[in-house]
Amino acid sequence: MVDLRSDTVTRPSDGMRRAMAEAVVGDDVFGEDPTTRKLEEIVASLLGKEAALFIPSGMMGNQLGIYTQTRPGDEVILERKSHIFNYESGAASSLCGVTLHVIDGNEGRFSEEQFLRSLRHGHYWESRSALLCLENTLNIAGGRLFPINELTALANSAHEHGLSCHLDGARLWNASVATKVSLEQYADPFDTITVCLSKGLGAPVGSVFAGSSQIVQQAHRRRKELGGGMRQSGILAAAGIYAIEHHLPDLERDHIHAQRLAKGLRSLEDLHVPIPETNIVMIDILNEVVTSDALVNQIHALNTAMMAISPKTVRATVHRDVSSNDIDTAIASVKEAVNALLPQG
Repeated sequence: MVDLRSDTVTRPSDGMRRAMAEAVVGDDVFGEDPTTRKLEEIVASLLGKEAALFIPSGMMGNQLGIYTQTRPGDEVILERKSHIFNYESGAASSLCGVTLHVIDGNEGRFSEEQFLRSLRHGHYWESRSALLCLENTLNIAGGRLFPINELTALANSAHEHGLSCHLDGARLWNASVATKVSLEQYADPFDTITVCLSKGLGAPVGSVFAGSSQIVQQAHRRRKELGGGMRQSGILAAAGIYAIEHHLPDLERDHIHAQRLAKGLRSLEDLHVPIPETNIVMIDILNEVVTSDALVNQIHALNTAMMAISPKTVRATVHRDVSSNDIDTAIASVKEAVNALLPQG
């Protein structure tokens, strides 16, 4: 099975498994796991932040960013297609007590003018505009890049108006490899940032939350409140270190494979397949009869797995476990599935 449902389906490489088995560990709740501390120091340095915290998931990282920079009743500004708004189980309201002010942008991005129009004016009967959350790359927009100049302008504008800024950088590694902009440059305008180890980098578990020492100290306590205190977490942290040191350059190959997949499907007149900027291919179904669920089921029967993300859109996410031959298989599967599903005239 060629599994393109997500880049979270990867399996640890042999080298990563050895690193996990040989990791020096301690009790991280007591602050005694040296491998976890090393991972946090590495990521903090890469992002140019004072401190970092190893956490179980990217969602937890985003919620830590909200929790540490808002108070209940505050308003968080973000785009309608953002992960925080769509895929985090309403945690911003249930865990942090905030409301979400959604901007209708363009494929996950919005302008400074739209941001300024979304701000509250400080009246006591209004929510307080407290935090701007941006995302790079933009998952639901097909791994689209958020250009560094636009990110910086929005973050600077937010700071000028008294807001803090959080970056959902789950796939920031992909953005950095695709644009040659350093992780530190991308992270610099933001007070907090989350990066995932378990997506394109291929680690089995984990993300890292980074920011100032004071904010990370708050996040450390909140992680415990959420049940995220881990014991011998160095076994998992070792996978993250190995991924950063060995797998990061491989992301460029994933981007090339994603472009090849998209180009291979563009000949199908019943599909609209934009050329991806990173590792996510969006397949929009133009035929009125075929649904995304039907297409996904048919593709699965042909040995390829993808994900339906709307009634007419299928997502294929390329990752390090996908070979050039797998891309050929996926292209053939989609073509055969579309032909099978089209009404016979």
